Amino acid sequence: AQDDQKVADELNRRANEEAQRRAEEEARQKFEEEAYRKAEEEAQRKTLEAREHAEAAARKTAEAEAKQMGEALERKKKEEAARRKVEEEDRKKREEEGRKQLESRMADQARQQTKMMSLQAYAQALKVAWSDAEMGKEEEAIVRTVRTALGVTSDEHIGLEQEIQLELYLEAIVTGWKDGHITPEDSERLDVMREKFKISADEHLRMEKQVRSEILRQRA
Repeated sequence: AQDDQKVADELNRRANEEAQRRAEEEARQKFEEEAYRKAEEEAQRKTLEAREHAEAAARKTAEAEAKQMGEALERKKKEEAARRKVEEEDRKKREEEGRKQLESRMADQARQQTKMMSLQAYAQALKVAWSDAEMGKEEEAIVRTVRTALGVTSDEHIGLEQEIQLELYLEAIVTGWKDGHITPEDSERLDVMREKFKISADEHLRMEKQVRSEILRQRA
């Protein structure tokens, strides 16, 4: 949900930036059109003045000036059209790059989320298979099928299996010490699990100390 919100915020921010850019472009365009209009009116005025001049030389000079201004305006319009075309192409290019980057991030997030869900599902399958500290051939086949279907790598499998075994062993210690002492049956079960899960004596003592301290804290 937070990732979706981030994506939505990013899209809103880009939309606001684009709206602001377009507003600025429209304002600048209106200003330039007004300038062009005034310049054209000035050129027309000079043309009328030239026609009204009695002497041919003055008329030719005014007409020449009006022609130069018209040519300058035409060049300016062509330059502005070319500039706008380049800016529009750049804008579209930036939008396309931004879209691709956003799609890439969303795809990465989706892959990461899918991978996380796959590992969680596989961890649950491992926990069920190792729940009695013994994985039979049928359970092993099921786990292997789940692992292949979810695309779990060898390193991921080893890491998850160790985590699940430690988690199950800790749960067994908690169950054994829930009454404040451990029975011979519980002790024997822990010995079997410790051997199956290859848990060291130091690790066992650390976990048992942790459980007993928590029990004492809760009873205090």
